[in-house]
Amino acid sequence: MKAPLRQTWRWFGPDDPTPITALPQAGVEGVVTALHHIPPGTAWPLAEIEARQAQIAQAGLAWEVVESVPVSEAIKAQTAECAAHIAAYKDSLRALCRAGIRTVCYNFMPVLDWTRTSLGTPQPHGGEAMAFDLTAFAAFDLHILARPAAVDAYDEGLSAQAARLFQDLDDGARARLRDTVVAGLPGANDSWSLDDTRAALAAYDNLDAARLRGHLIDFLGEVAPVAQELGMRLCCHPDDPPFALLGLPRVMSSTQGYAAALDAVDLAANGATLCTGSLGVAADFDPVAFVARLGARIHFVHLRNTKRVGGEPDRPSFFEAEHLAGDTDMVATLRALMDEQAQRQASGRADWQIPMRPDHGQAILTDLNGPYLPGYPLIGRTRGLAELRGVMAALAVEGA
Repeated sequence: MKAPLRQTWRWFGPDDPTPITALPQAGVEGVVTALHHIPPGTAWPLAEIEARQAQIAQAGLAWEVVESVPVSEAIKAQTAECAAHIAAYKDSLRALCRAGIRTVCYNFMPVLDWTRTSLGTPQPHGGEAMAFDLTAFAAFDLHILARPAAVDAYDEGLSAQAARLFQDLDDGARARLRDTVVAGLPGANDSWSLDDTRAALAAYDNLDAARLRGHLIDFLGEVAPVAQELGMRLCCHPDDPPFALLGLPRVMSSTQGYAAALDAVDLAANGATLCTGSLGVAADFDPVAFVARLGARIHFVHLRNTKRVGGEPDRPSFFEAEHLAGDTDMVATLRALMDEQAQRQASGRADWQIPMRPDHGQAILTDLNGPYLPGYPLIGRTRGLAELRGVMAALAVEGA
Protein backbone atom coordinates (compact mmCIF):
# COMPACT_ATOMS: atom_id res chain seq x y z
CA MET A 1 0.00 0.00 0.00
CA LYS A 2 1.12 3.53 -0.77
CA ALA A 3 1.36 5.90 2.17
CA PRO A 4 -0.69 9.11 2.24
CA LEU A 5 0.93 12.52 2.42
CA ARG A 6 1.31 13.89 5.95
CA GLN A 7 -1.76 15.91 6.87
CA THR A 8 -0.84 19.30 8.33
CA TRP A 9 -2.79 22.47 9.06
CA ARG A 10 -1.92 26.14 8.96
CA TRP A 11 -2.44 27.78 12.32
CA PHE A 12 -1.73 31.47 12.80
CA GLY A 13 -0.83 31.36 16.45
CA PRO A 14 -2.60 32.71 19.53
CA ASP A 15 -4.64 35.20 17.46
CA ASP A 16 -6.05 32.46 15.21
CA PRO A 17 -9.83 32.18 15.73
CA THR A 18 -9.43 28.38 15.91
CA PRO A 19 -7.78 27.23 19.16
CA ILE A 20 -4.86 24.86 18.69
CA THR A 21 -6.54 22.29 20.93
CA ALA A 22 -9.37 21.88 18.37
CA LEU A 23 -7.18 20.74 15.49
CA PRO A 24 -7.00 17.02 16.34
CA GLN A 25 -10.77 16.87 15.76
CA ALA A 26 -10.08 17.54 12.08
CA GLY A 27 -7.57 14.69 11.85
CA VAL A 28 -4.58 17.04 11.75
CA GLU A 29 -1.20 15.31 12.19
CA GLY A 30 1.12 18.33 12.30
CA VAL A 31 1.06 22.11 12.43
CA VAL A 32 2.27 24.76 9.99
CA THR A 33 2.82 28.17 11.54
CA ALA A 34 5.17 31.14 11.84
CA LEU A 35 6.12 33.98 14.15
CA HIS A 36 4.13 36.59 12.26
CA HIS A 37 4.82 39.28 14.85
CA ILE A 38 8.56 39.31 14.05
CA PRO A 39 9.30 41.72 11.17
CA PRO A 40 11.03 40.47 8.00
CA GLY A 41 14.79 40.87 8.20
CA THR A 42 14.87 40.13 11.94
CA ALA A 43 16.32 36.91 13.35
CA TRP A 44 13.90 34.64 15.19
CA PRO A 45 14.96 34.09 18.81
CA LEU A 46 15.08 30.49 19.96
CA ALA A 47 12.99 31.37 23.02
CA GLU A 48 10.14 32.63 20.81
CA ILE A 49 10.28 29.50 18.68
CA GLU A 50 10.17 27.26 21.74
CA ALA A 51 7.26 29.23 23.20
CA ARG A 52 5.23 28.62 20.03
CA GLN A 53 6.17 24.93 20.13
CA ALA A 54 4.88 24.73 23.69
CA GLN A 55 1.52 26.20 22.64
CA ILE A 56 1.20 23.63 19.86
CA ALA A 57 2.19 20.81 22.20
CA GLN A 58 -0.95 21.55 24.26
CA ALA A 59 -2.88 19.79 21.51
CA GLY A 60 -0.49 16.85 21.34
CA LEU A 61 0.85 18.14 18.02
CA ALA A 62 4.21 19.37 16.77
CA TRP A 63 5.30 22.36 14.72
CA GLU A 64 6.47 20.59 11.56
CA VAL A 65 6.64 23.26 8.85
CA VAL A 66 7.44 26.96 9.10
CA GLU A 67 5.32 29.12 6.82
CA SER A 68 7.04 31.29 6.55
CA VAL A 69 10.31 32.90 7.46
CA PRO A 70 9.56 35.88 5.22
CA VAL A 71 12.12 37.12 2.71
CA SER A 72 12.35 40.88 3.13
CA GLU A 73 11.91 43.40 0.33
CA ALA A 74 15.55 44.41 0.94
CA ILE A 75 16.63 40.90 -0.05
CA LYS A 76 14.31 40.71 -3.05
CA ALA A 77 15.36 44.11 -4.39
CA GLN A 78 18.94 43.90 -3.07
CA THR A 79 18.83 47.27 -1.34
CA ALA A 80 21.07 48.57 1.43
CA GLU A 81 19.97 46.19 4.20
CA CYS A 82 20.19 43.03 2.06
CA ALA A 83 23.35 41.57 3.62
CA ALA A 84 22.14 42.16 7.18
CA HIS A 85 18.76 40.60 6.41
CA ILE A 86 20.37 37.51 4.85
CA ALA A 87 22.54 37.14 7.95
CA ALA A 88 19.39 37.31 10.10
CA TYR A 89 17.72 34.72 7.87
CA LYS A 90 20.61 32.32 8.45
CA ASP A 91 20.36 32.91 12.19
CA SER A 92 16.63 32.09 12.04
CA LEU A 93 17.41 28.82 10.28
CA ARG A 94 19.97 27.91 12.93
CA ALA A 95 17.49 28.66 15.73
CA LEU A 96 14.76 26.61 14.06
CA CYS A 97 17.19 23.73 13.63
CA ARG A 98 18.08 23.85 17.32
CA ALA A 99 14.35 23.56 18.05
CA GLY A 100 14.11 20.50 15.78
CA ILE A 101 12.13 22.15 12.96
CA ARG A 102 13.51 21.21 9.58
CA THR A 103 11.15 22.49 6.82
CA VAL A 104 10.84 26.19 5.94
CA CYS A 105 8.46 27.54 3.30
CA TYR A 106 8.98 31.04 1.88
CA ASN A 107 8.08 33.04 -1.21
CA PHE A 108 9.85 35.51 -3.47
CA MET A 109 6.89 37.64 -4.60
CA PRO A 110 7.74 41.35 -4.63
CA VAL A 111 5.59 43.66 -2.47
CA LEU A 112 2.35 41.63 -2.35
CA ASP A 113 1.75 38.00 -1.48
CA TRP A 114 -1.44 36.36 -2.74
CA THR A 115 -3.68 38.87 -4.50
CA ARG A 116 -7.49 38.77 -4.67
CA THR A 117 -10.20 41.30 -5.47
CA SER A 118 -12.90 39.65 -3.33
CA LEU A 119 -12.61 37.78 -0.06
CA GLY A 120 -16.21 36.53 -0.09
CA THR A 121 -17.82 35.93 -3.48
CA PRO A 122 -21.19 34.15 -3.02
CA GLN A 123 -21.33 30.57 -4.29
CA PRO A 124 -24.38 28.66 -5.59
CA HIS A 125 -24.42 26.42 -2.49
CA GLY A 126 -24.69 29.43 -0.18
CA GLY A 127 -21.07 29.65 0.89
CA GLU A 128 -18.40 32.17 -0.10
CA ALA A 129 -15.06 31.98 -1.90
CA MET A 130 -12.14 34.29 -2.51
CA ALA A 131 -11.80 35.46 -6.10
CA PHE A 132 -9.62 37.46 -8.47
CA ASP A 133 -11.38 39.49 -11.15
CA LEU A 134 -9.09 41.08 -13.71
CA THR A 135 -11.46 43.96 -14.42
CA ALA A 136 -11.76 44.79 -10.72
CA PHE A 137 -8.00 44.60 -10.35
CA ALA A 138 -7.55 46.97 -13.28
CA ALA A 139 -10.01 49.36 -11.62
CA PHE A 140 -7.86 49.28 -8.49
CA ASP A 141 -4.63 49.77 -10.45
CA LEU A 142 -5.91 52.56 -12.71
CA HIS A 143 -8.27 54.47 -10.43
CA ILE A 144 -7.49 53.69 -6.76
CA LEU A 145 -3.74 53.16 -6.71
CA ALA A 146 -3.49 55.39 -9.81
CA ARG A 147 -0.19 53.86 -10.84
CA PRO A 148 1.16 55.97 -13.76
CA ALA A 149 2.36 52.97 -15.77
CA ALA A 150 -1.01 51.26 -15.42
CA VAL A 151 -2.32 53.01 -18.54
CA ASP A 152 -0.01 50.80 -20.61
CA ALA A 153 -0.85 47.58 -18.76
CA TYR A 154 -4.39 47.09 -20.09
CA ASP A 155 -5.92 47.32 -23.54
CA GLU A 156 -8.62 49.85 -24.39
CA GLY A 157 -11.48 47.43 -23.88
CA LEU A 158 -10.38 46.30 -20.43
CA SER A 159 -9.55 49.87 -19.40
CA ALA A 160 -13.04 50.98 -20.38
CA GLN A 161 -14.62 48.12 -18.45
CA ALA A 162 -12.52 49.00 -15.42
CA ALA A 163 -13.55 52.66 -15.64
CA ARG A 164 -17.23 51.71 -15.75
CA LEU A 165 -16.83 49.35 -12.82
CA PHE A 166 -15.04 51.99 -10.78
CA GLN A 167 -17.79 54.54 -11.46
CA ASP A 168 -20.41 52.04 -10.32
CA LEU A 169 -18.68 51.40 -6.97
CA ASP A 170 -19.70 53.51 -3.98
CA ASP A 171 -17.12 54.72 -1.48
CA GLY A 172 -17.53 51.65 0.70
CA ALA A 173 -17.04 49.23 -2.20
CA ARG A 174 -13.97 51.15 -3.37
CA ALA A 175 -12.49 50.93 0.13
CA ARG A 176 -13.17 47.18 0.28
CA LEU A 177 -11.49 46.65 -3.08
CA ARG A 178 -8.48 48.68 -1.95
CA ASP A 179 -8.15 46.81 1.33
CA THR A 180 -8.60 43.42 -0.32
CA VAL A 181 -5.90 43.93 -2.93
CA VAL A 182 -3.27 45.19 -0.49
CA ALA A 183 -4.13 42.63 2.20
CA GLY A 184 -1.58 40.01 1.15
CA LEU A 185 -1.06 37.21 3.65
CA PRO A 186 -2.93 37.38 6.97
CA GLY A 187 -0.67 38.74 9.66
CA ALA A 188 1.79 40.20 7.16
CA ASN A 189 0.69 43.01 4.85
CA ASP A 190 -2.85 43.60 6.05
CA SER A 191 -2.05 47.09 7.37
CA TRP A 192 -0.42 48.50 4.25
CA SER A 193 -1.72 51.84 2.97
CA LEU A 194 -1.73 52.97 -0.65
CA ASP A 195 1.30 55.14 0.06
CA ASP A 196 3.09 52.12 1.55
CA THR A 197 2.30 50.16 -1.60
CA ARG A 198 3.52 52.95 -3.89
CA ALA A 199 6.76 53.27 -1.94
CA ALA A 200 7.35 49.51 -2.09
CA LEU A 201 6.65 49.44 -5.83
CA ALA A 202 9.21 52.17 -6.42
CA ALA A 203 12.02 49.84 -5.32
CA TYR A 204 11.29 47.70 -8.39
CA ASP A 205 11.11 50.46 -11.01
CA ASN A 206 14.25 49.22 -12.78
CA LEU A 207 14.12 45.55 -11.83
CA ASP A 208 12.93 43.06 -14.45
CA ALA A 209 12.27 39.33 -14.16
CA ALA A 210 15.81 38.38 -15.15
CA ARG A 211 17.29 40.52 -12.37
CA LEU A 212 14.76 39.31 -9.80
CA ARG A 213 15.60 35.71 -10.69
CA GLY A 214 19.24 36.61 -10.20
CA HIS A 215 18.42 38.04 -6.78
CA LEU A 216 16.57 34.84 -5.86
CA ILE A 217 19.55 32.74 -6.94
CA ASP A 218 21.89 35.03 -4.97
CA PHE A 219 19.70 34.58 -1.89
CA LEU A 220 19.61 30.81 -2.33
CA GLY A 221 23.35 30.74 -2.88
CA GLU A 222 23.71 32.22 0.61
CA VAL A 223 21.04 30.39 2.61
CA ALA A 224 20.70 26.98 0.92
CA PRO A 225 24.24 25.84 1.89
CA VAL A 226 23.44 26.73 5.50
CA ALA A 227 20.18 24.77 5.31
CA GLN A 228 22.03 21.85 3.71
CA GLU A 229 24.61 21.81 6.50
CA LEU A 230 21.83 21.90 9.11
CA GLY A 231 19.86 19.09 7.44
CA MET A 232 16.97 21.46 6.67
CA ARG A 233 14.66 21.87 3.68
CA LEU A 234 13.80 25.21 2.08
CA CYS A 235 10.78 25.27 -0.22
CA CYS A 236 9.72 28.26 -2.30
CA HIS A 237 6.00 28.95 -2.74
CA PRO A 238 4.87 29.97 -6.23
CA ASP A 239 3.63 33.36 -7.31
CA ASP A 240 -0.09 33.84 -6.63
CA PRO A 241 -1.52 34.47 -9.14
CA PRO A 242 1.16 33.23 -11.55
CA PHE A 243 1.40 36.35 -13.69
CA ALA A 244 2.74 39.87 -13.37
CA LEU A 245 0.75 42.49 -11.44
CA LEU A 246 1.38 46.20 -10.83
CA GLY A 247 4.38 46.07 -13.15
CA LEU A 248 6.19 43.75 -10.74
CA PRO A 249 8.28 40.86 -12.08
CA ARG A 250 7.35 37.25 -11.28
CA VAL A 251 9.89 34.42 -11.43
CA MET A 252 8.23 31.40 -9.74
CA SER A 253 5.11 31.06 -11.88
CA SER A 254 5.81 27.87 -13.84
CA THR A 255 7.60 24.54 -13.83
CA GLN A 256 10.33 26.14 -15.93
CA GLY A 257 10.78 28.95 -13.40
CA TYR A 258 11.19 26.43 -10.61
CA ALA A 259 13.63 24.33 -12.60
CA ALA A 260 15.80 27.39 -13.26
CA ALA A 261 16.04 28.27 -9.55
CA LEU A 262 16.59 24.69 -8.38
CA ASP A 263 19.16 23.92 -11.05
CA ALA A 264 21.09 27.13 -10.32
CA VAL A 265 21.59 26.11 -6.67
CA ASP A 266 21.63 22.35 -7.00
CA LEU A 267 21.37 21.27 -3.38
CA ALA A 268 18.80 18.94 -1.86
CA ALA A 269 17.96 21.65 0.68
CA ASN A 270 16.86 23.98 -2.12
CA GLY A 271 13.36 22.81 -2.91
CA ALA A 272 9.82 23.65 -3.93
CA THR A 273 6.43 24.12 -2.36
CA LEU A 274 3.97 22.75 -4.90
CA CYS A 275 0.81 24.86 -4.59
CA THR A 276 -1.75 23.47 -6.99
CA GLY A 277 -4.01 26.46 -6.53
CA SER A 278 -1.43 29.12 -7.38
CA LEU A 279 0.23 27.38 -10.31
CA GLY A 280 -3.07 25.87 -11.46
CA VAL A 281 -4.46 29.28 -12.41
CA ALA A 282 -2.27 29.06 -15.53
CA ALA A 283 -4.10 27.07 -18.21
CA ASP A 284 -0.94 25.29 -19.34
CA PHE A 285 0.18 24.11 -15.89
CA ASP A 286 0.45 20.33 -15.49
CA PRO A 287 0.91 19.29 -11.85
CA VAL A 288 1.73 15.69 -12.75
CA ALA A 289 4.52 16.91 -15.06
CA PHE A 290 5.74 19.18 -12.24
CA VAL A 291 6.05 16.16 -9.94
CA ALA A 292 7.72 14.11 -12.66
CA ARG A 293 10.36 16.77 -13.26
CA LEU A 294 10.94 18.13 -9.76
CA GLY A 295 9.47 15.52 -7.43
CA ALA A 296 12.67 14.81 -5.52
CA ARG A 297 12.87 18.48 -4.55
CA ILE A 298 9.24 18.93 -3.45
CA HIS A 299 9.44 19.47 0.31
CA PHE A 300 5.90 20.74 0.98
CA VAL A 301 2.54 20.76 -0.79
CA HIS A 302 -0.46 23.08 -0.71
CA LEU A 303 -3.55 21.37 -2.08
CA ARG A 304 -6.30 23.68 -3.26
CA ASN A 305 -8.23 24.25 -6.44
CA THR A 306 -9.10 27.26 -8.55
CA LYS A 307 -11.49 27.76 -11.46
CA ARG A 308 -10.79 30.13 -14.33
CA VAL A 309 -13.76 32.36 -15.19
CA GLY A 310 -12.80 34.75 -17.97
CA GLY A 311 -10.25 37.52 -17.94
CA GLU A 312 -7.42 37.18 -20.46
CA PRO A 313 -5.59 33.98 -21.55
CA ASP A 314 -2.39 35.00 -19.74
CA ARG A 315 -4.20 36.84 -16.91
CA PRO A 316 -7.36 34.91 -16.11
CA SER A 317 -9.98 35.80 -13.57
CA PHE A 318 -10.63 32.92 -11.15
CA PHE A 319 -12.20 31.89 -7.88
CA GLU A 320 -11.19 29.47 -5.13
CA ALA A 321 -13.09 26.29 -5.95
CA GLU A 322 -13.87 23.30 -3.75
CA HIS A 323 -10.83 21.11 -3.26
CA LEU A 324 -12.01 18.38 -5.64
CA ALA A 325 -13.54 20.78 -8.16
CA GLY A 326 -11.89 23.46 -10.28
CA ASP A 327 -9.29 23.16 -13.01
CA THR A 328 -6.72 20.95 -11.23
CA ASP A 329 -7.10 17.17 -11.40
CA MET A 330 -6.53 16.56 -7.70
CA VAL A 331 -6.75 12.78 -7.96
CA ALA A 332 -4.01 12.63 -10.60
CA THR A 333 -1.90 15.09 -8.59
CA LEU A 334 -2.17 13.06 -5.39
CA ARG A 335 -1.42 9.86 -7.28
CA ALA A 336 1.79 11.39 -8.64
CA LEU A 337 2.81 12.68 -5.20
CA MET A 338 2.14 9.36 -3.49
CA ASP A 339 4.14 7.57 -6.19
CA GLU A 340 6.99 10.02 -5.53
CA GLN A 341 6.80 9.20 -1.82
CA ALA A 342 6.96 5.48 -2.60
CA GLN A 343 10.11 6.01 -4.66
CA ARG A 344 11.69 8.01 -1.84
CA GLN A 345 10.80 5.38 0.72
CA ALA A 346 12.21 2.61 -1.45
CA SER A 347 15.47 4.53 -1.85
CA GLY A 348 15.81 4.96 1.92
CA ARG A 349 15.21 8.71 2.16
CA ALA A 350 14.56 9.70 5.76
CA ASP A 351 12.31 12.55 4.59
CA TRP A 352 10.24 10.36 2.26
CA GLN A 353 6.86 11.56 3.52
CA ILE A 354 5.77 14.92 2.09
CA PRO A 355 3.77 17.24 4.36
CA MET A 356 0.70 18.75 2.78
CA ARG A 357 -2.01 21.04 3.98
CA PRO A 358 -5.48 21.85 2.62
CA ASP A 359 -4.84 25.36 1.38
CA HIS A 360 -7.52 28.02 1.58
CA GLY A 361 -11.11 26.86 1.42
CA GLN A 362 -14.59 28.13 0.83
CA ALA A 363 -16.42 29.61 3.81
CA ILE A 364 -19.39 27.34 4.56
CA LEU A 365 -21.86 26.58 7.34
CA THR A 366 -20.77 28.11 10.67
CA ASP A 367 -17.78 29.80 9.00
CA LEU A 368 -20.30 32.37 7.78
CA ASN A 369 -21.36 33.25 11.32
CA GLY A 370 -17.99 33.93 12.91
CA PRO A 371 -14.59 35.47 12.29
CA TYR A 372 -11.96 33.73 10.20
CA LEU A 373 -8.79 34.83 8.50
CA PRO A 374 -9.22 35.41 4.74
CA GLY A 375 -8.83 32.14 2.89
CA TYR A 376 -8.64 30.09 6.10
CA PRO A 377 -12.15 29.20 7.29
CA LEU A 378 -12.30 26.29 9.73
CA ILE A 379 -15.21 24.29 8.29
CA GLY A 380 -14.30 24.86 4.65
CA ARG A 381 -10.76 23.65 5.21
CA THR A 382 -11.96 20.73 7.33
CA ARG A 383 -14.18 19.67 4.45
CA GLY A 384 -11.23 20.01 2.07
CA LEU A 385 -8.95 17.94 4.28
CA ALA A 386 -11.61 15.23 4.61
CA GLU A 387 -12.04 15.08 0.83
CA LEU A 388 -8.29 14.90 0.24
CA ARG A 389 -7.93 12.24 2.93
CA GLY A 390 -10.58 10.17 1.18
CA VAL A 391 -8.74 10.41 -2.14
CA MET A 392 -5.48 9.36 -0.49
CA ALA A 393 -7.19 6.43 1.23
CA ALA A 394 -8.45 5.19 -2.13
CA LEU A 395 -5.07 5.70 -3.83
CA ALA A 396 -3.29 3.90 -0.98
CA VAL A 397 -4.81 0.60 -2.03
CA GLU A 398 -4.69 1.28 -5.77
CA GLY A 399 -2.85 -1.60 -7.35
CA ALA A 400 -2.13 -3.21 -3.97
